[in-house]
Amino acid sequence: MTIEPKTLGKVAVLMGGDSAEREISLMSGAGVLAALRSQGVDAHAFDPAQRELVELKREGFARCFIALHGRHGEDGSVQGALELLRIPYTGSGVLASAIAMDKVMTKRVWIAEHLPTPRYRRLAPEDRRADHARERLLAVPDELGLPLIVKPPREGSSIGITKVAGYSQMRDAVELAAKYDDDVLCEEFIEGEEVTCAVLGHGAGAFALPVIRIVAPDGAYDYQNKYFTDVVKYQCPSGLPEAEEREIRRLVVHAYRTLGCRGWGRADLMIRARDRKPFLLEMNTSPGMTTHSLVPMSAKAAGMSYETLCVDILARAALDAAVAGPSALDAAVAGPSALDAAGGANP
Repeated sequence: MTIEPKTLGKVAVLMGGDSAEREISLMSGAGVLAALRSQGVDAHAFDPAQRELVELKREGFARCFIALHGRHGEDGSVQGALELLRIPYTGSGVLASAIAMDKVMTKRVWIAEHLPTPRYRRLAPEDRRADHARERLLAVPDELGLPLIVKPPREGSSIGITKVAGYSQMRDAVELAAKYDDDVLCEEFIEGEEVTCAVLGHGAGAFALPVIRIVAPDGAYDYQNKYFTDVVKYQCPSGLPEAEEREIRRLVVHAYRTLGCRGWGRADLMIRARDRKPFLLEMNTSPGMTTHSLVPMSAKAAGMSYETLCVDILARAALDAAVAGPSALDAAVAGPSALDAAGGANP
């Protein structure tokens, strides 16, 4: 079944916003907007930082493609507003978006479901201001080992992240992360290979796209290298043993379903070098769609062009109340070529 673009109605591509990732969101949104228009979709740019969301209803938009990143974009807030406006939107619903945006809450859910994720310690504001703050900070490396990762739990794009190699770096790392978030997440460092895996669909119909292996210079997969240089190498096909790739795809779909995600998403993982065990780092519910972004790269390996991917994601737009399970559209928009290339639906 082919999706007729005109049946998708008037579409708002939400981009920009007011988060720390505004610059990347504008890049993602511009790419999505051009792709949708090239396929005959009646798509228009809409920046929530410059316009009230209620204008979406007044101007007759039938659905929204959320190309926002970070706070007020993928944390459940804009999703909640669109639920009230009754305008279907791409990606996960309110609860799944809110949980996935908070890496501490995500870990708690995954750990409860016995999914592998690095050990962690959350530092609340009172932990950093108390009389014994220094002792508490220095106790973290004792618990998690060195090196370790310190980051704001509700930011993305590697913003505010530090790899701490020694006790003396803890204070500065925590202060940097605290500039972006009240809480600070300290996480066990997993030595090994970094990979990412995208998912399309909902519920039993969700399936993983091919895994991408990320090779960054000296492991520096930071904000600058993610979006503005070409020094990072992306391997897709990943080159991993078939059994490893299959297990990562299975694990990611399980993690995606556990959080209640829908539409699309992308999980980031580390494969521990000493035993090849994969560890889930985070789930992105509104992944980047720039020229350096990973979901389009994975989709291409599965036989889907950037333009087809954008229409696919848009066609899955929904409201929380309207999602009761996989629909006929899930199978139609996935198409046999994408499913076959990705190895079929995961259990």
